[in-house]
Amino acid sequence: MTDAAACLEAAFAAAMDRLGPYAPEPALAVAASGGADSTALAVLAKGWADSRQRRLCALVVDHGLRSESAAEAVVTVERVTRLGIPARLLTLTTLARGPALAERARLARYQVLFEACREAGCRDLLLGHHAADQAETVAMRILRNSGTHGLAGMAASREVDGLRLLRPLLAFPPKLLRHYLTERGIGWIEDPSNRDLRAQRPRLRQLFTGTLSEPTLLALTQAISGVGRLRADEEAETAAELAERAAIHPEGFALLSPGRISEAALSNLVQTIGGAAYPPSPAQIAPLAAEPKPATLGGVRILPAGRLGPGWLVVREEAAIAPPIDATPGAVWDNRFRLIVTKGSLAGATIGKLGADAARFRARSNLPSIVLRTLPAIRLGKIVAAVPHLGYGIREDDVQIAVPFVPVTPVAGSRFVPADAAGPNQPASKMPSGL
Repeated sequence: MTDAAACLEAAFAAAMDRLGPYAPEPALAVAASGGADSTALAVLAKGWADSRQRRLCALVVDHGLRSESAAEAVVTVERVTRLGIPARLLTLTTLARGPALAERARLARYQVLFEACREAGCRDLLLGHHAADQAETVAMRILRNSGTHGLAGMAASREVDGLRLLRPLLAFPPKLLRHYLTERGIGWIEDPSNRDLRAQRPRLRQLFTGTLSEPTLLALTQAISGVGRLRADEEAETAAELAERAAIHPEGFALLSPGRISEAALSNLVQTIGGAAYPPSPAQIAPLAAEPKPATLGGVRILPAGRLGPGWLVVREEAAIAPPIDATPGAVWDNRFRLIVTKGSLAGATIGKLGADAARFRARSNLPSIVLRTLPAIRLGKIVAAVPHLGYGIREDDVQIAVPFVPVTPVAGSRFVPADAAGPNQPASKMPSGL
């Protein structure tokens, strides 16, 4: 092994250690697409895991968008298996060509990866995004007039839906990763969609390939990391404010103490209670933060707390709630509640809002009707079989279920961890210049 390869492995190990601590069990998962970046990630992660007596598994997604994708996924499974990494093949069957295909495919891949991690009990998912991906992401956000948080780029560590997404390669130029694989004699698959100039990211990639030198890329990575540290500090301040001002209840609503609140804190609170993937418009948030008053925004209602105490009730807008879905174990309804079945079966049942049936349950709870109507209910046909948050219909000898409140975005934020410039705690000059 060359000194450059050893330096790259040491830098990767330091990046992984920085993203810890890790739970002793179970294994960490690595998303392996078969491309050079994710293959290099798998190789480097295997070396790190072995040196620390950790288990690693690989998740390979067949997106089904090209006729060759199934065979490529099989090749990728075989390749990572030869590296000594147990692999699981995940197949997407619901993608159809049409508008916003790239975004829909991205979301579908994440969904099946998250489900596989939960089934395996994995808390951490490793992703192969590198320094050039980071530069492209920030460029795309600039073109969309993104705010400061967008310019922080992708996080090295971010909590999403109960998992940690880890990107230990964000400060590593892609050329080094390819040279590393070549030296190791390990192949990879080139996805032709990465060269499809009809999409914005490939166009930016082509532009950067011709104009962005490696030193410039590393300098840009340093600048993005600096913005990332500012974002992390701001998120910490917002989390502290919300810890003092807001009480989040397991039924999916919040009580906010009286008085003005920062725009960031109110935005986080509305996004969490609404289960939204994106925050509400700053133009809507700013006047409410300065002077809280009854309002409806982002799928959320803000109104006086009344008998619940002083301040404001922040509750899901009933009209915006998602329709019922099949009550399958692990199902996430309304982007806010996950169905957990530890005993028995709910075959044929659905999960949806309690709605008008809330009138029957007012004697069982001191919650106001506006909250009761938004609670998740299990139905068999039109019959309400269970309302877990009210303790109704749960017979532990037959079935054991829980429906915890797990919004897409936690109220304290994603716990954004920026990527250190040029690798973990190293100046750019310490990165290997070639392999």
